[in-house]
Amino acid sequence: MSAPRKIFATTALPYANGNFHIGHIMEYIQADIWVRFQRMRGAEVNFVGADDAHGAPIMIAAEKAGKTPQQFVADIAAGRKQYLDGFHVAFDNWSHTDSAENHALCADIYRALRAAGLIAQKSVEQFFDPEKNMFLPDRFIKGECPNCGAKDQYGDNCEVCSAVYTPTDLKNPYSALSGAKPVLRTSEHFFFSLSDPRCAEYLQGWITDSGLQPEVANKVREWFTVRKNADGSTSEGLADWDISREAPYFGIEIPDAPGKYFYVWFDAPIGYLASLKNLLGRRGQDFDAYMADPALEQYHFIGKDIVTFHTLFWPAVLHFAGRKVPNNVFVHGFLTVNNGEKMSKSRGTGLDPLKYLSLSMNAEWLRYYIAAKLNGRNEDVDFNPDDFMARVNADLIGKFVNIASRAAGFIAKRFAGQLGTPGADGQALLAQLQAQAGDIAEAFERRDTARALREVMLLADRVNEYVDANKPWELAKQEGADARLQDVCTTCIEAFRLLALYLKPVLPALAAQVEAFLKVDALQWPHAGQLLGAGHAIGVYQHLMQRVDIKQLDALFEPPAAPEPEKPLPGGEEIAETITIDDFTKIDLRIAKIVACEKVEGSTKLLRLTLDAGEGRMRNVFSGIASAYQPEQLVGKLTVMVANLAPRKMKFGVSEGMVLAGSHADEKAQPGIHVLEPWPGAQPGMRVR
Repeated sequence: MSAPRKIFATTALPYANGNFHIGHIMEYIQADIWVRFQRMRGAEVNFVGADDAHGAPIMIAAEKAGKTPQQFVADIAAGRKQYLDGFHVAFDNWSHTDSAENHALCADIYRALRAAGLIAQKSVEQFFDPEKNMFLPDRFIKGECPNCGAKDQYGDNCEVCSAVYTPTDLKNPYSALSGAKPVLRTSEHFFFSLSDPRCAEYLQGWITDSGLQPEVANKVREWFTVRKNADGSTSEGLADWDISREAPYFGIEIPDAPGKYFYVWFDAPIGYLASLKNLLGRRGQDFDAYMADPALEQYHFIGKDIVTFHTLFWPAVLHFAGRKVPNNVFVHGFLTVNNGEKMSKSRGTGLDPLKYLSLSMNAEWLRYYIAAKLNGRNEDVDFNPDDFMARVNADLIGKFVNIASRAAGFIAKRFAGQLGTPGADGQALLAQLQAQAGDIAEAFERRDTARALREVMLLADRVNEYVDANKPWELAKQEGADARLQDVCTTCIEAFRLLALYLKPVLPALAAQVEAFLKVDALQWPHAGQLLGAGHAIGVYQHLMQRVDIKQLDALFEPPAAPEPEKPLPGGEEIAETITIDDFTKIDLRIAKIVACEKVEGSTKLLRLTLDAGEGRMRNVFSGIASAYQPEQLVGKLTVMVANLAPRKMKFGVSEGMVLAGSHADEKAQPGIHVLEPWPGAQPGMRVR
């Protein structure tokens, strides 16, 4: 007897700046089905995930939320369980990349790469935001892709053509933080020398040996031959990979390099290993010994938008650090709605996982539908509500569950719950079902769950044809037909058990109900070669699954309702009389910079503002905001002014405009007066339209 397979499996790490979306859930369901199937075949699997916790985006988001990055990530992580439990996704461990294990592993792997001569230090020109006074992370620089020209692409890779580049390759770059045009400044960075001939030689072999999906392998091979540069020229071979970032940065500090941090894409994949190490450590197992086992297989489930990181950088980093490389990387496409329409919550085309669960929609309906669409290739999956309802109701209720409901009652009432012996036709039918175990298993192994479920439903069709041909409800009325009735109903129950076994990786909760109803141990794949046998007693049948209700689907895709208008605070005002667009365009609103500000002697209400509205001169404006601001709070700020208001002669001088501020009619009521302040990137003289 051969030893059981040892498998280490992961899904891509979600960035810890928001809740799971349906794309995450699709990937987790795909991986969970594959892992459950492997375990049913006797494999020893460790299935882990983690939050991608590092990077400037989280640092900035945490600062805005008034939290430390660690607390911000912890709060996000606290909401993961309801999604995973809700959709029966059973990770063995869920960690985060700021763990002690990840800090240690990143340092060890970096030192190994440095010892191998694959870490280089170079002076690079890096984008710097003059408004925010900081070097910009790649994801906070946007512009046009240097490869395909797509607009509004990030500074590290293109979401349209999957090109990977440096931020300085972008055309027409701008800061996503302030909107300002970034300037180049010199900075010392560390690089992984992917251009080293050793890397290309190794990776070419790994891509072939790993068995990547053909469409993925072909895409990756393009990066070995021609690389398009920002100036339109091309280069041969792979480019070195910048793995460092400047402080301030929330991440893992690079050994022997104070103020330098690992780029998030360096430490994030290492988080796979760190989560496993955390799991094994809690079990008292030796992580290094586990990973050193030559029989161990390592697999990653990812989306097509992060292929390059997982098929070039990741295996090269692991190999040259002396560690185990992935046996394969399984790539899936995106999830769309209604024949490829991009998801949008505002248009009611978004599929919110928590909303799905809150509507009491069965999680296994979605697991089944997604599995019926996934074929193991890098193709997008479309969610069509009408197709979803028709497929779930027809397959799971009409074909599968219906088999048990048509036979179990007769077994319970007429035969004390005990099975008999199938006749010749029943035995032939069951043999057909058992013969398909190998083909169905092969489809599950290749993640072609669409094919696996087609095979199962074809078998269910044969069973239902058998039921219709033998009509147990009529046999029950015929005298002397008890033996045949028990024979037919026994065949149905035996067939139902086999179908439940084949569906168990996809429908684990339903399978558990079937196991309880049939009074059997947990179904395993080898059980497909066995039958329950005459005399086996089953339990009382209870309905196993409800049909999809059209009202649930309508509610799922119903656009969010407009928020209820809030009651006005004390001092609030009614909306003014309606005006036309022509009325509005008469008002010339301009961005202005407050160059100077001072109190007005003799007035407790007014401040005197000196404003630069981009006219080549300064304006003098009096504003009744002294109760809310000290002059020094306003100097240097941008605001909005009415530029074409007729000058007004006042006791203290002439006011040449009006600064806009928000308040209630009673300015003393909370929350007081608030001068309007444009977002960074606005310039004096810009017109507000």
